[in-house]
Amino acid sequence: MYEDVEIIAGLDLGTSKIAVVVAERGTRSGDAQIIGVGCAPSRGIRKGVIVNLEQAAESVRHAVADAEAMIGLSLRGFTVTTSGSEVSSIRSKGMISLGRAPRQVTEHDLERVIEAALSDVVVPSNHCSVHVVPVGFAIDGQKGIDDPLGMTGIRLEAEVQSVVVPMAVVQNVINCVEMTGYAVTGLVLKPLASALGVLSIEEAIAGTAVVDAGGGTTSISVYSEGSPRKLGVIPVGGDHITNDIACTLKIPISRAEEIKKAVSLVEEGEVLEDELEFEVRGKSYSCTVGEVLEVIACRMEELFGTLIRRELEECDVSLLPGGIVLTGGVSLMPGLDEYVAELLDCPVRVAPPLDEQRMPPGKNDSSFASAAGIVRYVLEKERNPFRYLSPSLEFAVDRSIQKSRKSLSRSREAVYSVQKAWGSIKKSLKELF
Repeated sequence: MYEDVEIIAGLDLGTSKIAVVVAERGTRSGDAQIIGVGCAPSRGIRKGVIVNLEQAAESVRHAVADAEAMIGLSLRGFTVTTSGSEVSSIRSKGMISLGRAPRQVTEHDLERVIEAALSDVVVPSNHCSVHVVPVGFAIDGQKGIDDPLGMTGIRLEAEVQSVVVPMAVVQNVINCVEMTGYAVTGLVLKPLASALGVLSIEEAIAGTAVVDAGGGTTSISVYSEGSPRKLGVIPVGGDHITNDIACTLKIPISRAEEIKKAVSLVEEGEVLEDELEFEVRGKSYSCTVGEVLEVIACRMEELFGTLIRRELEECDVSLLPGGIVLTGGVSLMPGLDEYVAELLDCPVRVAPPLDEQRMPPGKNDSSFASAAGIVRYVLEKERNPFRYLSPSLEFAVDRSIQKSRKSLSRSREAVYSVQKAWGSIKKSLKELF
């Protein structure tokens, strides 16, 4: 049944949940159909970074088992999202000559000009480039060229953006997946996956910022002229809002999460005086809607009014005709789009995944946008190999996988030796007694 079908599997490591998305693609078609989505609560991950390898690996096992039960197939490897707050971008330019006479640009020329652009890039120690994204090309001084392949000229220029993350973060992600017995076939930065999961082609060309507000972190991606101009991660998310409510009202985290989802950010008038009554361990509590909103608004003011605004001001993009697209679990809060639109004075919309109609009910809302974006990332990279490059990362993945396999082999040999020695001891004891 699946002989002519290729499986694409993505693994989204989040602070609140682990999501697995599986798509199938026939060998004769270039598109992919999502056939299953698995999910499990996340443990061992804090602010997008793995802090407990065993707990994170166990969460991955549960999410993968959920997906495999849905599709009836055994998975082997995944393209995995990676995150963390220490994400930085480095812009660089390069230029090569195509010869004395004008000729067409080849794939080899694209490789050369990108290498030239990267020659002066200094990656910090213990860091690696997750993505090298060509921002734009120029031929004989003519700028604004998206794809120069096949075009004619004598001088080719390129501007690229290198997205850099700590090597330890990448290695821990690989080690976590390898512990479960699965392979890492590729990695994608979470802000990029989120943007690909929700952004239309028109919005990417016009100029749009995608804000993925999750449990532990908030990712931001700024697109213009069809390419990502900025990718970043802010270590503030929905869990911080929940903790604020829990500390202020002195109630458990679970109850604070329920209250957070029950109020709307745009409530006003007499509604603010409405009482919220609840019971915790047999003791009655009460507070007003206004008191809860005051706590939430303080954190939202910090996140959107200060941190997100600062990220947008640092971009080269002066205007965002497409406005801001909100996604992630926090975007499901009632009234958040209206609140952010008024705060930042720009159009805002909440976006589910572009493939929501192909995803199972209950697993197709904004909180699964980055998982759905992994499939689009894999397809887009296959269609255009120069779209998202990661030479140093691919070497790191290969090296880490080889290291993990050698370590696993040594562990198996050690276990076999112990079992063999224990068998000899039991045999001697039987003969003795």
